[in-house]
Amino acid sequence: MNKIILLVGCLLLQRPAAAQNVLSIEDVIQRAKTQSPAFKQTETIKETRYWQYRSYRTNYNPQIRMNYSGGALYSNSITPIRQPDGTIIYLPVNQVNPGVNFSLQQPLQWTNTNISVNSNYNYFHDLTNKTQQWNGAPMYLQINQPFFSYNRYKWDRRIEPIKYEESRRDYAEGMEQISRDAVMFFFNVMDAQVNLQIAKFNLANNDTIYKIEQGRYNIGTTSEDKLLQVELQLLRSRQDVGQANLALQTASLDLRKYIGLRTGEAFELVLPDSIPVFKVSEDDALIYAKETRSAYIAFERRRLEAESAVAQVKGSLYQVGVNAAFGLNNVGPSVGDLYNNPSRQQVAGLSLNVPIVDWGRRKAAMQTAYANKRLQDYTIAQDQVNFEQAILTQVRQFELLYLQLEITRKA
Repeated sequence: MNKIILLVGCLLLQRPAAAQNVLSIEDVIQRAKTQSPAFKQTETIKETRYWQYRSYRTNYNPQIRMNYSGGALYSNSITPIRQPDGTIIYLPVNQVNPGVNFSLQQPLQWTNTNISVNSNYNYFHDLTNKTQQWNGAPMYLQINQPFFSYNRYKWDRRIEPIKYEESRRDYAEGMEQISRDAVMFFFNVMDAQVNLQIAKFNLANNDTIYKIEQGRYNIGTTSEDKLLQVELQLLRSRQDVGQANLALQTASLDLRKYIGLRTGEAFELVLPDSIPVFKVSEDDALIYAKETRSAYIAFERRRLEAESAVAQVKGSLYQVGVNAAFGLNNVGPSVGDLYNNPSRQQVAGLSLNVPIVDWGRRKAAMQTAYANKRLQDYTIAQDQVNFEQAILTQVRQFELLYLQLEITRKA
């Protein structure tokens, strides 16, 4: 930033000669924000996070699914068959036994319930005995209700929108970072040009001094040591010109790559006529940073993720669930027979996994989760202080740099 101010002060009246591409600082920024590899990466990250958010939103929508639910589609082999008395006889089997299940599934986010309406069809055809049969449930309702478990739907609904807003702010910050980098590369070239001009000027002066000193040596008014010192200074000046020229080529190549200029495409830079005059108070800077910076909204996301981690550990301690299904089923030689006077189907189940003696494992897991949450709270609190302090420091640095620019202009 200090070099930028010095460049503006020294070259404010400089104008470029004719060139193929005369680029102002606004042109460089615009090219960087539309053609640079950094821009393409930022756009790709934005698109990825957008589709991740869209994927999260679909978790709350009904899903229509079809899956294969039968046995072997076709089997022709020797298979063990268990008899009514418990013995097993190996018999040749030549049969077809496909099955398909259609389901409409809908999660209930607040209760962590999964409800589905299903249709199930199974077909059996014994190719040896020429017998066939259909079995299925034209319609049945199934409910899966866990208790005391972790409800990811509830926590995702609180966290994912914040993550998406954070990604939007990340994108805006990424575009601003591209602008900052473009400005840096722009003034790196200008700085290198000034350094080259200074090096050439010093070379010309030292060359003149060397010629004068050489003439004085020829007439005996100076010593050989003095002449050698001047010659050494001349050689160093030539070396400085070479280094400055290499630095200019490197800076120009960096700028060319960053803004997407073709190899060999000439360009010349022009300094801005003036620097906009504006001031930002510390209070306004803090308010604006909290409204636009991704780091600030990330504090809330990190808090919720810490609470979610505690809830996840708590939900894994006891696993209790109820499964129930109610519907119609039937069997018959054709698929149409499944709808002819079907029988009622009622199924209820209970899943239970409760530790009785775990030697303090549950307590240790919970205390670890609570400790991690407290650590996260302390870290977030410190990060918030650092965040606000960094904003205030940047505002004060900006004020000092602007004052330095005014001094440079008047000087």
